[in-house]
Amino acid sequence: MKELKDKVAIVTGGSRGIGRAVVLMLAKEGCHVAFSYHRSKEEALKVEQDARKLGVKCEASQVDVKDFNQVKKWVEETKEKFGRLDILINNAGIIIDKALMLMSPKDWQEVLGTNLTGVFNASRSCIVTFLKQKSGDIINMSSVSGLIGLPRQINYAATKGGINALTKSLAKEVAGYGVRVNAVAPGFIETDILSGMTPEQRTKISESVPLGRIGTVEDVSNCVKFLLSQEARYLTGQIIQVDGGLAIGGR
Repeated sequence: MKELKDKVAIVTGGSRGIGRAVVLMLAKEGCHVAFSYHRSKEEALKVEQDARKLGVKCEASQVDVKDFNQVKKWVEETKEKFGRLDILINNAGIIIDKALMLMSPKDWQEVLGTNLTGVFNASRSCIVTFLKQKSGDIINMSSVSGLIGLPRQINYAATKGGINALTKSLAKEVAGYGVRVNAVAPGFIETDILSGMTPEQRTKISESVPLGRIGTVEDVSNCVKFLLSQEARYLTGQIIQVDGGLAIGGR
């Protein structure tokens, strides 16, 4: 995809799962990438190495997305090292699933801080650059949980619903500057989150999806690629569901 060649993207949470797939997709398209990780240093360095083998610049940095000053410094250093900034993918997120009666204030704050405040921190740190150059793409990683709600996920669902609203509000705010803001809302995807499930649980999940299967990280990264393409140049403020039909109802 020639429109991504030699552009520079920042990806939060790029060491595993969907984030890793997005980093490698961007690298394959010739886009230079800076991505953050929280704890998974070994995995992050492997992703960094794999991306560089594709002929692009790639740098992994340990960043706490909950900390505005850390994020701001990282964005500034990335722009200085790479020479430009074109794309922000807000992917970093955590899950602490519990029934409300068992959920502690810490469980609530940790998920909101990472999933929602992290999106604010990175977007705020990039937006002035995008506005000044009158171009830029922001893609926020949401979830069908933020659209339909799932039990034992009130903290997670609240953050994803917040991301959906943030996406629409920011899209309206910056459209006049040539900046687009969209979100991708995955359903059940083959990541570490599902790795501990029994075959019976996986079968039950697959049966709940109209298309009859659990999604792959490539299903999500391909949607991100589309949103960054010229074919999607008239899309902004959209929440694209990559969920096999989960949000529209069971089979």
